Amino acid sequence: QAVLDAADAAFAVAVPGARFRDVHAAAMEVIAARLEEWGLLPVSAAESLSPEGQQHRRWMVHGTSHHLGLDVHDCAQARRELYLDGVLEPGMVFTIEPGLYFKADDLAVPEEYRGIGVRIEDDVLVTAEGNENLSASLPRRPEDVEAWMARLRG
Repeated sequence: QAVLDAADAAFAVAVPGARFRDVHAAAMEVIAARLEEWGLLPVSAAESLSPEGQQHRRWMVHGTSHHLGLDVHDCAQARRELYLDGVLEPGMVFTIEPGLYFKADDLAVPEEYRGIGVRIEDDVLVTAEGNENLSASLPRRPEDVEAWMARLRG
């Protein structure tokens, strides 16, 4: 649920005029808050989100988004002012894909969660009115994902 909430927070700010980096920041606020609630962060969520902190990155090790275009990851050679510092405009397409990853040997994590990773990856189109989730037909809620997986297993 935490990853879904992070994705929803990212969608809420993925609108024309927002900066690309704002999408990641919105998702990370949720991730850090949940990690703090669960007692996993050694500092507050606010401290973890500071440039000096970043303790939440132990369990969320990648960026939340990358552009989509001619290449799957249209970002490797992008200039900072057009990518991370870029302003979202209608017609842009990118991913929203926050995650949480608990390593099997991470003693800071309750044993029942060790070795589990969750990522929800959606593709989003920025529209004049806001955004459109291009992958909206896929299951996103935990109970829907679990039901889908149960059907696949037969």
